[in-house]
Amino acid sequence: MTSADHVRTPDRHPRPDRAPSLVANAHGTPIAFDLLASDGPPAGDTAPAPYDDAFLVCLQLRDVPVRRLRAGETVLCDLTRAPPAHIDAPFRAIHAHLPHAALADRAGMPRADALRCEPGIGVDDATIRHLCLSLLPQIEAPERADRMFVDHVALALASHVVRTYGERRDPAASARGGLAPWQERRAKELLDAHLDGRIAVAELARQCGLSVGHFSRAFRQSTGDAPYAWLIRRRVDAAKALLRDRRVPLTQVALDCGFANQSHFTRAFKRQIGTSPGHWRRGAYG
Repeated sequence: MTSADHVRTPDRHPRPDRAPSLVANAHGTPIAFDLLASDGPPAGDTAPAPYDDAFLVCLQLRDVPVRRLRAGETVLCDLTRAPPAHIDAPFRAIHAHLPHAALADRAGMPRADALRCEPGIGVDDATIRHLCLSLLPQIEAPERADRMFVDHVALALASHVVRTYGERRDPAASARGGLAPWQERRAKELLDAHLDGRIAVAELARQCGLSVGHFSRAFRQSTGDAPYAWLIRRRVDAAKALLRDRRVPLTQVALDCGFANQSHFTRAFKRQIGTSPGHWRRGAYG
């Protein structure tokens, strides 16, 4: 379960309009906590969570094997990116709804309007786990909740999330049509992890919360290259590092850096560097 949709009873589809179980007060802004669970048959994918100027922190209380989520892991959602909701397995989780207004620059807390997170992927964050679990008895019996305790834990959670995962969007980048810093960083991380090219532009765009066309234009605007051209440049940079070890054959360097073969490697290297890999190796380290 990775959206703001609320499910309490088995065999029931999401109901985002249900009131939360517990509400804390963070500088006059509500932070809502809910205990969501379903043991019924899978309901399948739902519509994307509605746009909201908020983050969603989802602490998993049971394993969700089909999502490769383990109990104790946290899924972070940026609701400004309208993440899809996946309800395809039984689940139990604590959801904390953190409005941007609760993350304002008060008491030394930095402001954040974006999250560094990968949709649907769990992270092992002990601080989030312990803070949310400390509220579990209060969420289950909100009528007996210690309001001061709840408010302090909610503020601690908000502070940790914004300091660990938050960042500011770059208005200048948006104005000139480029990627926000977190989007550029995420796209480059994914490309670096797939030097073999086995990642589609559509997946890069999805990870950045953009359409394929918008992502491609913004990536070029930010980096000066189309995604594939940037990938080739990165492959050549990686190859130059491997070429320092003269014991590694050129064919192995080519394969390790994602090129189909040595011929493809040589053409790309020469086009970018102006000389062949072998000649560059001899000139630099001969």
